[in-house]
Amino acid sequence: QEHLTESGGGTVQTGDSLRLSCLTSSRTFMRYPMAWFRQAPGKQREFVAATGFTPDNTYYTDSAKGRFTISRNNDKSTLILQMNSLRPEDTAKYFCAAQSTFYHSSFPYADESSYHFWGQGIQVTVSS
Repeated sequence: QEHLTESGGGTVQTGDSLRLSCLTSSRTFMRYPMAWFRQAPGKQREFVAATGFTPDNTYYTDSAKGRFTISRNNDKSTLILQMNSLRPEDTAKYFCAAQSTFYHSSFPYADESSYHFWGQGIQVTVSS
C-alpha cells in the first residue's frame, strides 16, 4: 500500500529553520506533482508549496515565497521542505501530499482534491 511519512517537525523560535522530509513508499511518486499543505488550529488546511516533475516547476503561497524551498531527492524517494526565517504564524500541522497523474508542465497545484495520497502530518511550532 502506498504511503507518505513526514518527519523533521518540532518546536523552534522565531527566525529559526526547519527541514521537513516526506518519505514515499514508491519511487513512482517522484514522477507526480507533490506538495506541502498545513493546517493551523481552528483553520482550514491551506496550500504551502508544490513541485512538478521538473525542479523548475515549483509553486509557493505568498507567505512562503523567499523563505521556503520545496525539492525532491529522487534517489531517496523523498520530498523536502526547507523552511527558513520561521514565524509564529507558520505554526501548524504540515502535510505531505501527492497526485497520481503525470504532467509535463503546469498542474493544479493548490487544489486539495487533486492530491490522492496524504501523510499523517507533522507538527511545527514556532515560538515568539
